Amino acid sequence: MMQKKVCMVGVFGTGKTSLVQRYVYSQFTAKYHSTVGVKIDRKVVALGDASVTLVLWDLAGRDPNEEIPASYVSGSHGVLYVADGTRRDSIEQLDSLQSLVRGAAGDVPSVLALNKADLADEWQLSPREVEQLSKRQPIVRTSAKTGEGVEDTFRRLAQALLVDRTATGR
Repeated sequence: MMQKKVCMVGVFGTGKTSLVQRYVYSQFTAKYHSTVGVKIDRKVVALGDASVTLVLWDLAGRDPNEEIPASYVSGSHGVLYVADGTRRDSIEQLDSLQSLVRGAAGDVPSVLALNKADLADEWQLSPREVEQLSKRQPIVRTSAKTGEGVEDTFRRLAQALLVDRTATGR
């Protein structure tokens, strides 16, 4: 069975850890715990005849001017960017974060999780803005609290990793 390193990247408080907890352990807690450094979890994803173990590197939330340690993202096969739909700043900082990651990991498959879909009435993004973002990369609306879109997000990334492996041989 193949293993694929996936980094979870976003600014502080977007729900990266909560998404991993929901996906790997089917749990959600409303208590906020800031990740220090990196936390690693694993989950096997079955995709038809293939299975892949996602090695999820939950990176501490970043300030866009702060470097992401190259050792964290180096060797990544994919990235799950996480933004909070209720915080425009978390979306505005995506370009900077994506540049930092590309500099360390190269151009790897990615998906953007627009988190906190359960708070849609508080979102600071219009449907048009979401559509514009989706032209740049795959997007899934997620809610770590309700579980909405969580399974789909990781499955989409796992499928992209298998396609990328076939295309690149990595």
